Formats: sequence, structure tokens, C-alpha cells
Amino acid sequence: MQKHYKFSMWYVILGIWGVLIIQNLIASAVAIETIPYSRFLKLLKEKKITEVAISSNQIQGRMHTETEPAGKGVMFRTVRVDPEISQLLEEYNVTFKGQVESTFLRDLFSWVFPVLMFVGIWYFMIKRMQGQQQGFMTLGKNKAKIYMQDEVGITFNDVAGVEEAKQELVEVIDFLKTPERFTAIGGKVPRGILLVGPPGTGKTLLAKAVAGESGVPFFSMSGSEFVEMFVGLGAARVRDLFVQAKQKAPCIIFIDELDALGKARGFGTMGGHDEREQTLNQLLVEMDGFDAQVGVILMAATNRPEILDPALMRPGRFDRQVLVDRPDKTGREAILKVHLKNVQAADDLDIEQIAAMTPGMVGADLANLVNEAALLAVRRDKQKVGMAEFQEAVERVVAGLEKKNRLINPEEKKIVAYHEMGHAIVAMALPGSDPVQKITIIPRGIAALGYTMQVPTEDRFLMRKTELLNKIATLLGGRAAEEIVLGDISTGAHNDLAKASDIARGMIKQYGMSEAIGQVYHGGAQRSLYLQPGMEGPPEYSQATAELIDKEVRDTIQRQYQVAKKILQEWRDLLEKSTQKLLVQETIAGVELRAMAQEIEGQPAVA
Repeated sequence: MQKHYKFSMWYVILGIWGVLIIQNLIASAVAIETIPYSRFLKLLKEKKITEVAISSNQIQGRMHTETEPAGKGVMFRTVRVDPEISQLLEEYNVTFKGQVESTFLRDLFSWVFPVLMFVGIWYFMIKRMQGQQQGFMTLGKNKAKIYMQDEVGITFNDVAGVEEAKQELVEVIDFLKTPERFTAIGGKVPRGILLVGPPGTGKTLLAKAVAGESGVPFFSMSGSEFVEMFVGLGAARVRDLFVQAKQKAPCIIFIDELDALGKARGFGTMGGHDEREQTLNQLLVEMDGFDAQVGVILMAATNRPEILDPALMRPGRFDRQVLVDRPDKTGREAILKVHLKNVQAADDLDIEQIAAMTPGMVGADLANLVNEAALLAVRRDKQKVGMAEFQEAVERVVAGLEKKNRLINPEEKKIVAYHEMGHAIVAMALPGSDPVQKITIIPRGIAALGYTMQVPTEDRFLMRKTELLNKIATLLGGRAAEEIVLGDISTGAHNDLAKASDIARGMIKQYGMSEAIGQVYHGGAQRSLYLQPGMEGPPEYSQATAELIDKEVRDTIQRQYQVAKKILQEWRDLLEKSTQKLLVQETIAGVELRAMAQEIEGQPAVA
């Protein structure tokens, strides 16, 4: 690529300094002795002056000394005092000549340098004005990043865990590679492909992989880059984007975060944004106007498809939606293998176990997990990343950074220990609960003074009523343990109560799991597109039903609280023994807790 150099006044200043430095070096290379004028007259009378050069205020020449051999002399310099020096020189037969004094530096600093400075300022201002004019004229140009065929560098081999989505996009690649196969029988490829899924699932990466597999230019732009302060610029950028895409066809246009641009028109009770609506209208027109046979494929990604304008979703525009969902266990294994290619992994690394420990994590979460494990290995001066680092990384991502230096007084530490053991014992005793893997009272994150880690054995997509009730009981186990042992309760159950209330309210309002309410959905209709985010419409049930719902939520939580208390009272010996051990070790594995339960005779069987 050709480089462009810009003029700068610093170049002129550096050049002048360079000339001065060279002159000084040349002058210093010849040793010239400065002598007073009286000594010059004395040397002249002693006939030791051989030749001189006279200027208006200086005399410079060569003189003989006792140390210098005949024929050579020492250069000297003195100030001219006598204006009639030529008579003395003729009297002593000294060769002399006149020397014109150089006025280069004086002229340079008196008028040449100011002229150059003003020329430089004028040149700088002209270039600045031209740049502003050019920037104003290019406001309507699109800001898309264009990746050519050899610049994408991403293929389907770099994308894992979304096999169904990849299969949906294979025929798009076939169309871009061999469009004649489709046009020969009159087939048309979808004009717009919308990638829908939670954040971090790999929607943008999947779009780049399509461009890399098909070998066509890739226009990438965010939806927010279309909307500007000036009305009309967004529409102009949409037009320019499609013009450039047609010139480089076949190609792919990718708009990330489409919801910033394609939000439903009229959205918001305070009035719409005219510029955003004009930009959306222009996008709709362009999608109707361009011919699918040209080879321009429009792809977009969003994690909020429910707020998109219905006109965008009709056939002929974004007529194919591809779900990029959270990966299951098999998908997480594939994603971990992709990210572990560049990591020095230990031989004992069990990818299947790591995938089982990370339910609900998306591709971005797993990439961060691998990086955290690698950093932990470096911190521990290890050459390879092992299972210990990955287990610590999972805890760090889920619960936050471990804070061993946080000082907790013994009484609070005791409360936290009973609280966490209450969670663990209730979860261990109830059937169908996720196995307890670790209990710790080491503070983590911002507010967690301890936590109980449960790892599911498999991915779950449905939850039975019994399992939801057991989850509520497990969440309330910490508060129950505090009340049984200490006779008092603390604020440590704040987050537990919030989660338990959410589960109970969902069971009653959304899942119809209350006999008093019946098989009725009271979750409310989908929020209107014309309401601002965070604003909800009026409830679709009466005040009496609302009071009944509140009563059912309270009764459900209270019943499960009594279940948790009953379990802990039956396992009181295990609660005391395990809590004392936890206070000493600060961390107990789930295997240790189950072994301690089996040692206590006469207790109910552990599920």
C-alpha cells in the first residue's frame, strides 16, 4: 500500500537546526585560538604573523609559535580595534586580504524564517479547510468496514456449537458460489437472513464465516452507525451502502445490532425519532428494490427480535430467521475444543466435565473461561492448563473473584458457615436436586460472603413442579439453619429470598401450578410495541386475583421453609459437624459432605 506523507513545519525547523549543527561541527574541526588585540600587535612586531584575513570587526590569520615547526602555524582570531591595520601589515610585510562577513544567519532569522513560517501556517490552514469540506461532503457516505475475500479469514471450522444454524446457511454459500444452479430452475435465495439469539452466541462470527466460506466481500456495519444527529444522513448512508454493494456483487451486507435501526416505528409514547424512522424507511425501500439475482445477500443480527418493525419481518425482506441459541453440552464441548487449540492443555483435562460444569454459558463465556484458566496457570508458574485451573475459572466467572484478605469477625463467619451448610444439606436431602460440588465461606465477588456450588448432571429444558418446590426449599435452607441453630436470622438471605420469590411467582402466574388460581396464565400479555422499555400496561386481572396471587406466593414460600427446617432438624448432627469442619477448612467438597452423612448412623438415607 502506498504511503502518503504530510507536510509539517517541524520538517523546516529540523532542517535549519541540522544546517546550524553541521556548520558548528565544521568550525570546531579546525582549532582556532582566540587572542587579545595587544598580543596580536606584539606578535606582529616580532614578525610571527604570516597571513591574515580582515573583516569589519574581526581579524583571523595564522601565526608562528615556538612549538610549531617552520612552515606551519596556529590559526588565531582577535577583535579588530585599529581601523588602519593595513598600514601596520604592510610595514611588517604580512600578506593580508579582506573578508566579507557572512550574513546568512542574520538574514535567515530576520526575514527568511518568518516568511517560511507564514507560508507553513497558510499551507496548514488550507489543508485544514479542505479536510473539513471533504468531511462534510462525505457525511452521507456509509461507514461500513469492507473485508475482501482474503481479509475475512474465518470459516465454519472456527464456529462450533451451532450446527443447526450452519446448516441453514449452507445454501446461502452455495448460491454465492454457484448462483446458476438456482437461477436455472427459477429459484430465489432469501433476500434477508436474520440471526436471532442471546448475546455472545456467535451471530457475528457466523456471518463472517459465511463470507469466508463463500469467498465474497463482506460489508460489516452496526445499526447505530446509520443514525446521526443530522436528519437525512442515515437514509443517505443506506443508499450509498447498497450502491457500493451492487458494485462489488456478489457480496454480503451484515448489519449488527439491527434493533438500533429497525425498532418498530412509532415506538415510545413520547414521540418517535424522525431520523431513525427515515433511515428505516430507506432500508425497507432498498430491500424491496435490489434484485436477488444480483448476488447481494443482506444479513443482520439481533438479540431483541420482538421490538423489530413488522415490515422488516415480512416475506421478501428478512424472510428467513436463523436461531443461534445457547449451546447444549455437546455444543459446549465443541466450542471448548476450538478455543483450546491455542492453549497448552494438560493431559488430565476432561473437556466433557468442563462442559457439564458450564450449563447456560454461551460461546463468549466459554472463550473467557479458557482465557481465565490460562491466566491462572501462568500465575501459578505452570506450563500447561489443568482441571484445577478450569474449576477455579468456573467459580471465578460464576461467583466472582476470591477475596481471602477480606476480614470477617468470628461471629459473622459462624453465621455464614451455618447458612451455607443449610443450603448444602437441604439440597443433598431432597430428591432430584443438582448435586452439591463445593461449599465455601471464602468471600467472592462484591457481596457474596460464601456460596454453595451445585453442578447439574445434564442440561434441563423442563422443570417439574416438585423440582421447583425443591429449589425454593434449598434457597431457604440457609435462613432455616440460622433460625434453628442461632435462634435469630440475618440479612444474608437477601438474594435467596429474591430468587425463591421469583420462582414461586412464576409457578403461580405463568405455569398454572396453584390449585387456588387454577390453570390460568396471569403473566400479562406481551408488552405493546408502543410502550417505552420498562413501562408495562395495566394488569389483565382483578384486584381480588392479585391479592390471591400474593397469598399463594407467600404460602408456597412458607411451606417450603418449613420443609427446609424439618430436614435440618433431622440432620442436626450433620449440620453441627460439617459446620465446625467448614469453619476450620473454609472449603468442603460435596464428596466430603456425603461421606460425613454416611458416617452418621440412624439418619435418613441421602438422596
